Amino acid sequence: MTTPTPQIGTQRLAADVGGTFTDIAAFDPKTGLVHYGKTLTTPHRLVDGIETGVTKAGLSFGEARLFLHGSTVAINTLLERTGARTAILTTRGFRDIYEIGRVNRPDAYNLFFRKHKPLVDRAFRIEIDERINAAGEVLTALDEDQVAIAAEHLADMGIEAIAILFLHSYRNPQHEIRALEIVRSTCPNIFVSASHELSQEYREFERTSTVAANAYLGPRVAAYLDEIDGRLADAGFKGSFLVVQSSGGVYDVDQARKECIRMLESGPAGGVAGARSLSEEIGLGDAIAFDMGGTTAKAGVIHSGEPVMTGGSMIGGYLDGLPVQIPMIDIQEVGTGGGSIARVETGGALRVGPRSAGASPGPACYGFGGSEPTVTDANLLLGRLAPDRFLGGEMTLDIEAAARAMEEKICQPLGLTLTEAADGILRIATASMAHVVRQVTTDRGLDAADFAMIAYGGAGPLHATMVARELRISKVVIPHSPGHFSAFGMLASDYRRDYVRTWFTQLNQALFTELEAIYTVMETEGRTSIEEAAEKPQMIIARRQADMRYVGQEHAVTVDLPLELFASEDRDGIKRAFDAAHRINYGYADEHVPAEIVSLRVSVIGQMAKPPRERQSLRQPEPAVGAQLGNRPTYFRKSGGFVNTPTFNRLNLQPGNVVRGPALIEEYASTTVIQPGDRMEVDAFGNLIIEIGRS
Repeated sequence: MTTPTPQIGTQRLAADVGGTFTDIAAFDPKTGLVHYGKTLTTPHRLVDGIETGVTKAGLSFGEARLFLHGSTVAINTLLERTGARTAILTTRGFRDIYEIGRVNRPDAYNLFFRKHKPLVDRAFRIEIDERINAAGEVLTALDEDQVAIAAEHLADMGIEAIAILFLHSYRNPQHEIRALEIVRSTCPNIFVSASHELSQEYREFERTSTVAANAYLGPRVAAYLDEIDGRLADAGFKGSFLVVQSSGGVYDVDQARKECIRMLESGPAGGVAGARSLSEEIGLGDAIAFDMGGTTAKAGVIHSGEPVMTGGSMIGGYLDGLPVQIPMIDIQEVGTGGGSIARVETGGALRVGPRSAGASPGPACYGFGGSEPTVTDANLLLGRLAPDRFLGGEMTLDIEAAARAMEEKICQPLGLTLTEAADGILRIATASMAHVVRQVTTDRGLDAADFAMIAYGGAGPLHATMVARELRISKVVIPHSPGHFSAFGMLASDYRRDYVRTWFTQLNQALFTELEAIYTVMETEGRTSIEEAAEKPQMIIARRQADMRYVGQEHAVTVDLPLELFASEDRDGIKRAFDAAHRINYGYADEHVPAEIVSLRVSVIGQMAKPPRERQSLRQPEPAVGAQLGNRPTYFRKSGGFVNTPTFNRLNLQPGNVVRGPALIEEYASTTVIQPGDRMEVDAFGNLIIEIGRS
């Protein structure tokens, strides 16, 4: 008797677990329908929130062919310092690389400045006899007995994870590979990670920090992914479990367990992937992806149709954070979300965030025991949120609880009215969010005013027009279902593999045969990895870049290199591309100074089918009578007080409808605020296109 083949579902299911809400989006290629679900995050057991959200969307795991997942578990573990007890094995004489760092002082005149605090104490940084030079030649053989003894000793001390970092392993990883084998055979229950698996670039401090962070995260993230994998199996899921990387692409869960550092920004990266897809759909070459949820606000940039990437980031902030050296979308964030707590500090200063009420107890108006005022409470008191229609009426907001919290914690200490306090909170939050947008535009040599803003997240549409005014942005786009947009963006994510090889060579001496050979090796590795994936992509493409600098410089810029430059061996074209990139980043370029290559980069992308959006014909400008839900008093500082503001149901607005501010547009998981003087039109895909009025 033959065993029947398990039936695999057809739907692509995505789950974005945030600090306050868990969002679900699902696409069925057979019907073309997209389903959504939203529920409060369950901090103590995140998988419960995922399952609840799937159920609320009217779906089940067994119906899915693909399960795509983005989560804040990795970044939160790193920021909260709740990871595994970790040790480092490193080259003798270099145990203090991790603590010494770059010896820079970011805040030069701060007498109370504290440098970064390593994730691994010095006592657990163990030196091993071995040495490979910068050319990849073995100077001192690896002492294998030392590795085995050190691993056994660390296991006896209760170490849960071991990071391996040997000098110049980016050039020759043979010692790291052998040490990895020894540790795994000696201590099979310890999570172990080697630096060459994550980064093949030079800069030993950044590589040490990256592998230490991966090991530190490994046990907790692997356990979390195992828990979800087990729940999926119990629910009859027979498809592929994929995790969104910080690069915006996806990779298999088995790889995510080993290289969890690549999922630090997996949730926000899903939103930027969605913003890129939307930009292509509506013809926006340049856009700012602005995501505001319950805990944080994030910003990324789509430039010339592609997300702006970075080779690494300072996790925890520039002043005292730790570097992570992996390719990722350049996303900056600030602790300002709907649940961010407002408080009065010593000296009478009003501050908003970064502490958040999260999902439990949540803002005071949620009625779950929260007693501190938040950004959501301020929006409710100013009439921007309808207390009886929050989450489509599933939650009733307690305006009296919000008023009590605001009165006790803000109004009385500062002598303000409720309206003044709530307005002050929103103005401070707006300034913080505008600053994070400047970090990905102005700080990168770009002018925010040249970009449109795509605003999403549950709280993004509430604040987008205020942030746009602060930055002189003239157009704001609110996509369909903005409260679920990061989850929807995961449905638009592609397979992606990123590779880097350090290769110091002056451009005028570089041989194209050698360049082509290195690029081809990386591209072949990426194609092979993607072709082995369970879900086959429609097409695989490769993009080439190089980190370059002027001879004599220390830091490099990343330059996009079209394939035709290699086909024609156009050395001058590569130099012109570098000069242009340098001018954008630093404001100047010198065509006469020779350039050198530092590292070569390849992104191999397996393009997946995207959920289609149907273009509809435009209707009359006047919304249908049934689209308006009535009026309610809403505070607009520009108007000098509360204004009787029309409120619309977004589901009943048709393409071509025009609404002039002030107005509120409500939908299941979000409310869009249109300021006085703004004009909103629904486009052919159902997006809200807001033209910001000029003062």
